[in-house]
Amino acid sequence: MPPDSLNSGRNTPPSETSFIRDARAVSHLPTFTENVVKALHKLHHHISEHPLLVCTMASKRPQGDKERTEKKKKKNCEETAELCSVVDDEQAKRAVREAWSQKTHYSHGDLELDCHPFPHCIIRNFLDSETFVENLQTELLGLNFNEKSNDLYKFKQSDDLKKRKEPHITGLRAALFGRFRSWLGEVLGVELEPTVDISCARYEYTDVLLCHDDELEGRRVAFILYLVPPWQISDGGTLDLYSIDSNFQPQSIVKSLIPSLNTLVLFEVSPVSFHQVSEVLTEDKCRLSLSGWFHGPSLERPPRHIEAPVSRSPHLPRDETVLLEWVNPVYLDISYQEQIQEEFEDSSEIQLKDFLKEEKFREVSEALRVAQIQWTKKGPPNKRCYDVASLDTLPQCVGECWELLRSESFFLLLSNFTGLQLHYLCPADDEDEDKEEDEDVPESGEATGSSTESRSANTSRKKEPSTPVCCGELRRWSHGGYTLLHDAEAAQAEYALDLVLPFSSAEWQSEFGGYTCYVANEEDEELLTVYPENNSLALVYRDKETLKFVKHVNHRSSSDSGNSSTCRALYDFSFVYYE
Repeated sequence: MPPDSLNSGRNTPPSETSFIRDARAVSHLPTFTENVVKALHKLHHHISEHPLLVCTMASKRPQGDKERTEKKKKKNCEETAELCSVVDDEQAKRAVREAWSQKTHYSHGDLELDCHPFPHCIIRNFLDSETFVENLQTELLGLNFNEKSNDLYKFKQSDDLKKRKEPHITGLRAALFGRFRSWLGEVLGVELEPTVDISCARYEYTDVLLCHDDELEGRRVAFILYLVPPWQISDGGTLDLYSIDSNFQPQSIVKSLIPSLNTLVLFEVSPVSFHQVSEVLTEDKCRLSLSGWFHGPSLERPPRHIEAPVSRSPHLPRDETVLLEWVNPVYLDISYQEQIQEEFEDSSEIQLKDFLKEEKFREVSEALRVAQIQWTKKGPPNKRCYDVASLDTLPQCVGECWELLRSESFFLLLSNFTGLQLHYLCPADDEDEDKEEDEDVPESGEATGSSTESRSANTSRKKEPSTPVCCGELRRWSHGGYTLLHDAEAAQAEYALDLVLPFSSAEWQSEFGGYTCYVANEEDEELLTVYPENNSLALVYRDKETLKFVKHVNHRSSSDSGNSSTCRALYDFSFVYYE
């Protein structure tokens, strides 16, 4: 009977009549049980006569199985990653070491060392086998990736690969942190640690990693291995290297490396190694890469540059006439102001829709789009990137709106909205003062560090009344704009009231970016997100532990009208008020 028939018969239940017919046909044969019993008697007799044979067989079979299992396990867990021949070239290694120490250019075969704007090495065809590269790509694409998004980046990343068991991932890891680590340590003249620090990243449309220097204790050399399809500069996703200014701050992009399959890029992590992964602009390609760091002694860092503080000004002497001219009358009603204050005190934030009179809002919006305002790019790029208006070039209506937000009457209006002491006419909140005094005595009878600090801050604010002040700017946001969190901002954080009044086309969408995120210091979780909405006054009161950033404005904000030179823009007045 052919195999197909055997399989079919095994899968199809027999009918009752066929089962009876088969049973009758074999009724004259010994049963299965009788045959098994006879076989066991014969085996028992054989064992009693030849005990050594049984022992020998018992000892050999498990050992053979164990050897085969170990070989199979080793084969499944690691494929050897053969590196390009330049790594074995002793003469090339000596030349690279000398060029790196002298900060000079060197090229040999698939290897190139360039020291502008900072030393970086490019090794093309890093893995010797194309088949290995293809299988490595397949294994990596099968991993689980986590969405990563904050002020600095947006992309998908795998977990750390140091414990992955896939054969090609394991093989590459062994080659990188074994043989290649030794080569790199000799080139740099330092002893690199065997620490494994490697993960896989997937960058797709609008994903980005903004300007940073990679510096973290223990990181000595950063590396990226590209596993991408054919890639052009128009696809975005380039590795951009920055020059620096006299304060060791990033200045401008002076070199862009286009990702290329099986190309390794590495550079020393240093105070000047500022770089970014530019936004991916292609919608049908995936920028796949392996990246990580070799660990060793860190390079010496000069003192960090501290930016000059932003100048603050007291209010302008303007009476309530300016409010009557500009502000929606509903917000000038005292009873409505009390409702706003009650809501604000509950949540520390509020958005007041249709804040300006409609005709005033339209006039300013039109002037922002057509007037010849002088805009200046504000940096440095490791902290911020957006356009700020020169105040002496503002058209009249825009300048009047600016003065509204700095006027004495507006300070008083904000006091009524928020309950903050932004004007001397604002009545003191006796209830809050009593509450502060009560909080001076902890319920547990023991003072914690945080309560002591809070009490000290409250006492200081109560005993040292100061003149309310503000600082502000008129900003323009377009594709590529952002602000980043940074250490200096956290160190200088204080109690403040943030105000943002946006002007944009009705086409602006939240998926474009440009929204403001509030986060707790040293925490990833966002506390609040404020999306820009036309003529909606956003007020947020933040404490010393709350920081903010504006999310990167991505490629989706670019016009799809067919005119590539036309991009959507978002304008806003951004002010900060201090009691």
